[in-house]
Amino acid sequence: MVAAKSYLRDVLATCRNNLSPSYIDERSRFIQRRLIESRWYRQAAIVVLYAPKDNEVETRQIFADAIASRRVVLFPKVIRSSKQLALVRVDDLTNLQSGAFGVLEPTGTETVPPAHLRQALICVPGLAFSPSGHRLGRGGGFYDCLLGEVGSDTTSAGLAYSFQVLDQIPQSPIDRRLNLIFTESALYEAALNSEPATAGADQGGI
Repeated sequence: MVAAKSYLRDVLATCRNNLSPSYIDERSRFIQRRLIESRWYRQAAIVVLYAPKDNEVETRQIFADAIASRRVVLFPKVIRSSKQLALVRVDDLTNLQSGAFGVLEPTGTETVPPAHLRQALICVPGLAFSPSGHRLGRGGGFYDCLLGEVGSDTTSAGLAYSFQVLDQIPQSPIDRRLNLIFTESALYEAALNSEPATAGADQGGI
């Protein structure tokens, strides 16, 4: 299981790192637009975004639309002591600075506990996703923990390039499924909730 995940991470990270700026920009615009036009985004009062790293799908377009439409926008900040993500409100991208693992993190202090999220849409990065909502991330388990704490009216959405969607991904029992996967060419309506995977499942984690 661990070896299979590690192999997939190496292969997909190499593929993503070799993407051209024009590819990232064009596909990211399509993916973000698909999400913004979705009913899940329209219904969301709170949007949780990530600051992309290593050629992950961009989120700036979503941020701009969410701020313009007066939604609350939160970004994650790693809490090393508890190995969890704190969700911090951000009104301007200049309020992000380099943090844990070289990812841009919010500098503000206004946080929202995951269990208190209402009508929220959480955008999640990853290295690979399956149509049934499984995800392969960097291996830290931070998003699995976050998704395990949110309420039932919170929707999770993976943002991915089409080549990152695989039929099968190795899965451990603690991995959480996503509700939706957005790519530049498709929308996958996956798990109805962020349930943990069952042992032996053939799809993908974080």
